[in-house]
Amino acid sequence: MRGICYLTLPMAAVVLPAASREGIERTDALDVASNTTATIGKGFSIGSAALVSLALFEAFVSCVEISTVDVLTPKVFIGLIVRAMLPYRFSAMTMKSVGSAALKMVEEVCKHINTIPGLMEGTAKLDYATCVKISTDASLKELIPPGYLVMLTPLIVGTLFGVETLSGVLAGALMSDVQVAISASNTGGSWDNAKKYIE
Repeated sequence: MRGICYLTLPMAAVVLPAASREGIERTDALDVASNTTATIGKGFSIGSAALVSLALFEAFVSCVEISTVDVLTPKVFIGLIVRAMLPYRFSAMTMKSVGSAALKMVEEVCKHINTIPGLMEGTAKLDYATCVKISTDASLKELIPPGYLVMLTPLIVGTLFGVETLSGVLAGALMSDVQVAISASNTGGSWDNAKKYIE
């Protein structure tokens, strides 16, 4: 084996001799900086999303002239339940999309290994353009269904079940989405720290 391939979040792919550590240490420093910046950015984005959800709910209530939103009303309660399930469905769809894209990438790389002479010996290069095209196509196509899920749910609920149920859907955004976002952010940070600890 002529070298090791080292990947980090700052999109650095460094192929180094097995004995060298300087490049790895530098990419580690970039990785730590990007993780810190991403963590701070996640906190700001979650907080701003919560404020936007609150403002949207207040604007909706003012426009339709609802004086109170009673959660004991069956229609409102149904809206709360629908919205509470939405982030989990969205997460499941995106994770399935990532798995599908990763499988396509693995199949393409295996095909290159089997068809390109000298690739494993380091005398030939991988067809990067095809790999980039697979990632780009997957990222664009696979995000369409989750996008439709988020955009069409309020429209369908409001059309079929009325204003009260839609108010429950909008209120449910504050009840579930913010908590799921905080949980996912903390969980992702924990997984990343565990990965760095193992490395």
